[in-house]
Amino acid sequence: MIIVIDPEKKTKIPFSRGILTRSITSTGVDVGIAYSIAAEIVKDLERRKVKLITKDEIREIAYKKLLEHGLKDAARKYLFWHELRKLKYPMIILLGGATGVGKSTLATELAFRLGIRTVIGTDTVREVMRKMISRDLLPAIHTSSFLAWRELRNVPRDVNPLIYGFESQVRYISVGINAVIERSYNEGFNTIIEGIHLVPGYLTLNERSFMYMITVRSLEALEARFYERARYSLRPAEYYVKNIEDIIHIQDYLVKKAKEHGVPIIENIELEESINTIMTHLMKEIPKRLKERGIKLEI
Repeated sequence: MIIVIDPEKKTKIPFSRGILTRSITSTGVDVGIAYSIAAEIVKDLERRKVKLITKDEIREIAYKKLLEHGLKDAARKYLFWHELRKLKYPMIILLGGATGVGKSTLATELAFRLGIRTVIGTDTVREVMRKMISRDLLPAIHTSSFLAWRELRNVPRDVNPLIYGFESQVRYISVGINAVIERSYNEGFNTIIEGIHLVPGYLTLNERSFMYMITVRSLEALEARFYERARYSLRPAEYYVKNIEDIIHIQDYLVKKAKEHGVPIIENIELEESINTIMTHLMKEIPKRLKERGIKLEI
């Protein structure tokens, strides 16, 4: 057995090929290739009869392996994420977007790539609030985001009822979301939050928050996603397809809010491309924010 030593934490843990694979995939390398490289590293260590190794030594070996495979850009990214982890820089990544655009899938994949254990959906926050607050008190939170307007009385005549109802729901759910964000700040742990209720202007963010608005290209593309999602979930596609025009209207509203607040907008055509876009943006934005705090990444 190979034991990994962490001199800083003064800990010793068994070497994990899975953890190494995950750290390599953070560079955008396909998981199959990452696993193959991790297997090569294990084989080399066993051939050399290595029993004890430090995290920095593993990092150096993985970096050289990536270069050997002609993955120069991936090697640079590998060093970046490794050095960022050493800084213990906690992040909160927020993925907003209309129903069905692929936020949950992106959040799960990002969590795997970055080794983030906490992933929270705003629908979960809403469900908790539903159990605590009766329909009589807050009717807007007891229905789907695109149907909230039906629960409200005295909707002003000069506003879009759909957006007015959605904003009413967001206003209440944001209280719970901001509580989750504040706890993440105070506890200093990495968190990914995804959901339709992540609307720029309603959230309390700081220099450790990174928000993205996820979109789909067209009504047809969204419809296809609903039917694909129905294959592996209990959410019937027909329910959402029936309300698809309202969902697209909400997307238009979210895109407008994102533009107003300078939130990057990502059209989610293909999973890998969207993940790489987010991670590339993080690699550009994080050093800027660290520099403002007088911290420089050594890569």
